[in-house]
Amino acid sequence: MFGAILAGGASRRMGTDKAMVTLDGVPLVRWVASALNPVVDRLAVVGRTGSVDGLEAVPDDHRGRGPLGGIVTALRLARGEPVLAVAVDQPFARTETLRRLVELAEPDRAVVPIDHHVRQVTCAIYPAEWAVEAAKALAGGLSIQGLLDRLVWSSVLPDEWRSWGEDGRSWFSVDTLQALEEGQRRYGSLTHRRSWA
Repeated sequence: MFGAILAGGASRRMGTDKAMVTLDGVPLVRWVASALNPVVDRLAVVGRTGSVDGLEAVPDDHRGRGPLGGIVTALRLARGEPVLAVAVDQPFARTETLRRLVELAEPDRAVVPIDHHVRQVTCAIYPAEWAVEAAKALAGGLSIQGLLDRLVWSSVLPDEWRSWGEDGRSWFSVDTLQALEEGQRRYGSLTHRRSWA
């Protein structure tokens, strides 16, 4: 399983680089990496160059094309493995939830949580077999949602993910400073996850 931290956005709403915004003194990108590391074989920050806070980073093949550009790039990097994608602004992602998604992985279907009838496409698994169709969808101007509309995928409904102890935090997006404060109010501190540091 290849872990992709999707970080190609311009962070306009945040007003500064989201990857390096800190939560409990740690950059968001590090919190996402700490959730992903136990369940993937390889990990990269997709949408950046060089490294980000010491993590390997790879530029999007299709810069400025949104999260689907990141997925297309990640599927290329994965070299035939499925991709577990998490957005860089989802620092509350739980390793247990990601592990359960990995357990549900299928060779020909994405695995996507559903919350309030919305597909959580930036905390999901994309199979290696989708690489060609994803590239075609991107070339056709589609988003990840449009890609899902074209292909067969598996949903993870609230009753299932709640049974894992998930409460929606794994796909809670911190795209503004106000959202960061709201996330801390809802979900509390992440200092208990510092064991990786």
